[in-house]
Amino acid sequence: MTELTLAAAQALVSAALAHGREKTMQPLAVAVLDARGALRAFGAEDGTSLKRGDIARGKASGAIALGVGSRALHRMAQERPHFIESMHGVVGALVPVPGGVLLRDASGAVVGAVGISGDNADNDEAAALAGAAAVGLTADPGK
Repeated sequence: MTELTLAAAQALVSAALAHGREKTMQPLAVAVLDARGALRAFGAEDGTSLKRGDIARGKASGAIALGVGSRALHRMAQERPHFIESMHGVVGALVPVPGGVLLRDASGAVVGAVGISGDNADNDEAAALAGAAAVGLTADPGK
């Protein structure tokens, strides 16, 4: 896959939400961006709080903009808080909390990112990993 198709992005959203229901997670919001950072698909379950979609998009956006999953951004925020704080002015929405993963194709090229918010950060990330796997992409959370 050289680009993230609309069909793949929508299937990823569905698979991530299904994973959340299977694991009885809190209601999730899922944002899928392409490699340019453009929104390709979005879904929010009934019962998500007001800004969960914005948080999900911020996780994905930060991953695409800085080229690492939001788990790595979280670590950077702890080690170099001034750097991450300065990135808000450059990147815009940036949520340095696990749950945002880069999406890689079979060759390892980044084709997009998914961000999920609604449960705890580790569960958000697990849903992102499940969604990516369901559409044949490798999720890179930024270890």
